[in-house]
Amino acid sequence: MTAFRVVGGKSLKGNITPQGAKNEALQILCATLLTPEPVTIHNIPDIRDVNKLIELLAELGVKIEKLGDTSWRFTASGISMDYLQTESYEKKAASLRGSIMILGPLLARYGKAKIPKPGGDKIGRRRLDTHFLGFQKLGAVLDFDNDQHLFKIDASRLTGTYMLLDEASVTGTANIVMAAVRAKGSTTIYNAACEPYVQQLCKLLNRMGAKISGIGSNLLTIVGVDELSGAEHSLLPDMIEVGSFIGLAALTKSEITISGAGVEHLGIIPDAFAKLGIQMEFRGDDIYIPKQETYEVETFIDGSIMTISDAVWPGLTPDLLSVILVVATQAKGTVLVHQKMFESRLFFVDKLIDMGAQIILCDPHRATVIGLDRKFPLRGIKMTSPDIRAGVALLLAALSAKGVSEILNVEQIDRGYQQIDFRLRNLGADIQRIA
Repeated sequence: MTAFRVVGGKSLKGNITPQGAKNEALQILCATLLTPEPVTIHNIPDIRDVNKLIELLAELGVKIEKLGDTSWRFTASGISMDYLQTESYEKKAASLRGSIMILGPLLARYGKAKIPKPGGDKIGRRRLDTHFLGFQKLGAVLDFDNDQHLFKIDASRLTGTYMLLDEASVTGTANIVMAAVRAKGSTTIYNAACEPYVQQLCKLLNRMGAKISGIGSNLLTIVGVDELSGAEHSLLPDMIEVGSFIGLAALTKSEITISGAGVEHLGIIPDAFAKLGIQMEFRGDDIYIPKQETYEVETFIDGSIMTISDAVWPGLTPDLLSVILVVATQAKGTVLVHQKMFESRLFFVDKLIDMGAQIILCDPHRATVIGLDRKFPLRGIKMTSPDIRAGVALLLAALSAKGVSEILNVEQIDRGYQQIDFRLRNLGADIQRIA
């Protein structure tokens, strides 16, 4: 197990470029299974979760060529469905939550698939019902082997239909769309997720020959086609990294420019940080954050305490609430952070309290943060990263804290952030990776 040793309290300065979007990459990589022709993808991040999915595709029989630092070509002309019967497949697929999205393409192209219960962050119950209910509405037959914890699906004849999703699941929507593009007839998906990453997937599929309309809305219509061809695609900048870097600048009183931030795809994210009093300038596709000695939380028009909560797109992504919570600890004012989607994602606040933050954990979903206005800086401690997003939030806290912090289990952070220690050192951070 590796760790980060962080000497905090230093102001940073410079330019930083966000990596390609992790969550988009997982969807787009799975989409390469839909065609035997080459699909070229650019701006792929070099992170653990993405690399594990690429390894899984290779073992499935996808021919993979690295064209450059972030560009790859995938040719799924020789898929071995027998690999799904192996212990190696079950082990690899179970360790990666993104593996669930190979189901839609395999069902569309081969009419069958199986997968163990996928892994991922332990942040509360993460339902898979939306995926399987969607497949069933398309005509698939689902069987769950309780002894082996395996989902087995027979989809020898997928037929288009109307469906109203029980929740606007991003991965669920992506999976159902990928299954429906080669189903017979027309499929209508209402209450579909419409995040930029789902939009990107749909645009790629259309370039491959799919017929998807309603992109960007929660009502998608898909007319099934017999086959798909190859295409080329570039991933968006990772909006979670962009938000993390905005928070980093505020916490550490730093002057930072985020280059190539994908501003038009950030939605409400900049507004959420502006509610904490963080100043930003948009310079084309770059975001400039000036050095701020203090920042003050806004109140609602009637003077009541500001509440920041997550919601389905175009609401605020839940992946940034951990960062927002940490940033609020050093603001002037009080904010209620309401994490609606996952009941265990706020449990890392005990570590922030140990660092000196004033936080009241109201229940598994809500925390009240009383900003210290930098009068009482956080102090460095030894702590463990519980998941990707809490891990990077704790890293930001350590960078702003007085003294030395040690963060264990940084493999969790590596799952979602490419060479984060190296890139932060380029801004002047005192951070070392230790065994």
